[in-house]
Amino acid sequence: MSQQPSAAPAPTSAVATVSERHDWWRDAVIYQVYPRSFADSNGDGMGDLEGVRTRLPYLRDLGVDAVWLSPFYASPQADAGYDVADYRAVDPMFGTLLDADALIRDAHALGLRIIVDLVPNHSSDQYEWFKRALAEGPGSPLRERYHFRPGKGKNGELPPNDWESIFGGPAWTRVTEPDGTPGEWYLHLFAPEQPDFNWEHPAVGDEFRSILRFWLDMGVDGFRIDVAHGMVKAEGLPDLGSHEQLKLLGNDVMPFFDQDGVHAIYRQWRRILDEYSGERIFVAEAWTPTVERTAHYVRPDELHQAFNFQYLGTHWDAEELRTVIDRTLDAMRPVGAPATWVLSNHDVTRHATRFANPAGLGTQIRLAGDRELGLRRARAATLLMLALPGSAYVYQGEELGLPDVVDLPDEVRQDPAYFRGAGQDGFRDGCRVPIPWTREGSSYGFGDGGSWLPQPTGWGELSVEAQTGEPGSTLELYREALAVRRSTADLGAGDAVEWLRAPEGVLAFRRGDVVCVANTAGESVAMPAYGRVLLASGEITETAGEAKVPADTTVWWTRA
Repeated sequence: MSQQPSAAPAPTSAVATVSERHDWWRDAVIYQVYPRSFADSNGDGMGDLEGVRTRLPYLRDLGVDAVWLSPFYASPQADAGYDVADYRAVDPMFGTLLDADALIRDAHALGLRIIVDLVPNHSSDQYEWFKRALAEGPGSPLRERYHFRPGKGKNGELPPNDWESIFGGPAWTRVTEPDGTPGEWYLHLFAPEQPDFNWEHPAVGDEFRSILRFWLDMGVDGFRIDVAHGMVKAEGLPDLGSHEQLKLLGNDVMPFFDQDGVHAIYRQWRRILDEYSGERIFVAEAWTPTVERTAHYVRPDELHQAFNFQYLGTHWDAEELRTVIDRTLDAMRPVGAPATWVLSNHDVTRHATRFANPAGLGTQIRLAGDRELGLRRARAATLLMLALPGSAYVYQGEELGLPDVVDLPDEVRQDPAYFRGAGQDGFRDGCRVPIPWTREGSSYGFGDGGSWLPQPTGWGELSVEAQTGEPGSTLELYREALAVRRSTADLGAGDAVEWLRAPEGVLAFRRGDVVCVANTAGESVAMPAYGRVLLASGEITETAGEAKVPADTTVWWTRA
């Protein structure tokens, strides 16, 4: 691996043992690592656990509280590891269980917690249960652990119902039976290589309770639950009665998503987690129609946090943002759970590119847009997010202001959704390009053997090396923001904001002694100078108690 660039010294308050912060997760800043694109230790072009381990001091110095690792389990990699063949093994491309153990131990020594992905909705088609189910044929007890059904039509040639895959096409695949004849169909809400478990079968629950204990015993501090709104399907697997079902997601309760039965599973899991010391947590990836339904997942005896996808999908617009902020806080308060705030992840276009484009294009965009505008808004959105009460998530590379790579050649794409349904919405590779660490090198410090997805020319000028110590850089803005947030009690904690009067297009709120102003308007605005400036995402000017806040800029003031 190339030499690591120097990093800014860690603030004293950022270096704490894992056991020192009570209820740490309520206002935690959690950093998502996509292992294949973070750091490559062996020069094979693919990131790995040892690469992550060597970069942990960088994350400590950045000022985050925990690291969430996307899947590194044994997998055929049909969907970047979200098709798991063995939940208790590390895929050789990422290392070994010993590497996972070393990573967890080193993270704890640096005051960082480790959250791992759990994928309970579906397995890989190479999972032992599924392979045996196919080999044993109709009537096999193993088929009952999945959703196998006879087809419709005269010869069973039609899928059992009209459900569509999230990746495009039907959600059913017909198998060839051991005798060579066309046979039953199995359900896969994602790729055909990802058959859905039947959570009505007790063996499935038994297996996952065992998997939880395996990783808790390894020392992980929690789990991010993939497709937490899935698992349980409506009784009888009823037809939905419509096509283009993806357009309905997030607007209605679907027969295969957000069914009330999932909550009994999470109450069982919570009892297991509570047996372990150290405040371990669950985080739900739950796409629900409303934030109020999301709150069901974080009731006191269920999960701890749930991603706020309503916030992620909100445009850079003061009125829309205020509505989502209020609804989120109002929904979480009755269940006693912290709100979460997130701007980017491994499944959506990076927000520096989303905000560079006109509103209304969705969360997967193939247009570069106005790069300067996008970065300015991304920096402002970050300070707004970090001033809100609750926990915040940072996706690797956003602290560098990375844009999405929107011009990847079609032949290098690996997103399985790209190869189904004529490639609709299959452009997640753009946010997964390996991040740059150094100005130069075969992969800008990612590793010594290139990178699994091509990096753009000029990527090195956005690298950690290029931005470290550079006044006004996005990396230094993040470092300072996280240090200020940790040392300022009024940021992060709590469950409410006090809105202040502000011009159209401007958000202004008070949290104790801190005032946050975010200008989403297209021009500068005059605001009261609320005290001493703690931090600003852009240049502001103050004269005689008044501040001129430029367009797409957020400012933190303090009266203390």
